[in-house]
Amino acid sequence: MRVPMIAGNWKMNTTIGEAEALIREMRPGLDKIGNVDKLVCPPFISLAAVRELIKGSSIKLGAQNMHFGERGAYTGEVSPLMLVGLCEFVVLGHSERRQYFHESNEIVNKKILAALKVGLKPILCIGERLEEREAGRTEAVLSEQLSLSLAGIGSLNKLIIAYEPVWAIGTGRAATGEQANATIGFIRRNIAQLYSESFAQDLRILYGGSVTAANTAEFMQQSEIDGALVGGASLKATEFLSIVKQTSEIR
Repeated sequence: MRVPMIAGNWKMNTTIGEAEALIREMRPGLDKIGNVDKLVCPPFISLAAVRELIKGSSIKLGAQNMHFGERGAYTGEVSPLMLVGLCEFVVLGHSERRQYFHESNEIVNKKILAALKVGLKPILCIGERLEEREAGRTEAVLSEQLSLSLAGIGSLNKLIIAYEPVWAIGTGRAATGEQANATIGFIRRNIAQLYSESFAQDLRILYGGSVTAANTAEFMQQSEIDGALVGGASLKATEFLSIVKQTSEIR
């Protein structure tokens, strides 16, 4: 049975001091909740500080992005080697990276391969834009993102997928539980075609897109959804704790 995961993507929020305060506020409550993998993804500058504060806890740590090169003249970038020993997971292909920084599926693929090479566990984000959904192209877009982003990757044992409809990220307009479940079901069937049914059934697929404490139950009651990639709500300790607690109780 797939263990659900609730991942908090803090995006470009929190100073080091604010990140430390948020972890201190959340850690006691999170450690009391079982049956759920709990992951926080603070900005790069806070990874080391947060790592120290979660030692011995049940909280896992991830980065929000990375470059595909191990080293080189890439001013301002962070390589996979720099993340080794700091965190376990890395979010790749987030819609904001695709939209604002023009990351293609091919670039995301290079990042996934680089992450796996050094032992990091990628969380691959995929999702359609509003105009693509309205044009009935959701499945075509997701199929292309999957096939190109996973090219040359032989095993999905260390990979997690997050389905994030772009039209629902930061808009307050979340998909319904049934919509998200149906789309994630399609993603799982697509993975079965690309790999195997066993890979598809073992793969954790999260939902992301305006997930809050108020709508968590609607998503976690769905059979295909294995957790959530949470944005703004992960910056509020009580809200994030509620999302994790509800997930544990339902799953």
